[in-house]
Amino acid sequence: MPTPKKGARLGGSASHQKKILSNLAAQLFEHGAIKTTDAKAKLLRPYVEKIITKAKRGTLADRRNVLKLIPNKEVVAYLFNELAPKFEGRPGGYTRIIKLENRKGDNAPISQISLVTEQLASTEAERANRVAASKAKKAEAEAAEAKAEEAEEAPEVEADTATDKAAEAEAAEAADEAAEDK
Repeated sequence: MPTPKKGARLGGSASHQKKILSNLAAQLFEHGAIKTTDAKAKLLRPYVEKIITKAKRGTLADRRNVLKLIPNKEVVAYLFNELAPKFEGRPGGYTRIIKLENRKGDNAPISQISLVTEQLASTEAERANRVAASKAKKAEAEAAEAKAEEAEEAPEVEADTATDKAAEAEAAEAADEAAEDK
């Protein structure tokens, strides 16, 4: 897991920071979403995502490594048995951080970090189906446009023939008048 950074840490010491992250992760897995400060949420995200990746693999060694990080056996069992299968189709991005209003009292920036359990918007098969459907719609639209253009061209042709017939009729009348005059 990530080693605590040098300098300022959550809680003051490296061991305290590890315990804070462990407890926050356990609460996140238990409740699905928690409200905490922005700094804690930003540090918690990679910690939790690595744990979920281990839970997705589901080996005994991974379970033991997660138990070292989160000593609550019930939460780890829930993570491996119920949460990990929900994340099978997701390649990453298991958490979401939403900024909330500042905390009343000390005006600390607060965020809600939650697990993203809904399915991805699309898989490869769904994407292929959507592409095929959109191509079919485009083909239908082009066919409809072609029919509309043909329909527009047909009256013009008829109008041209009508004007030609009118011109022929006038020419015939003029010829008849010329024949009558002779």
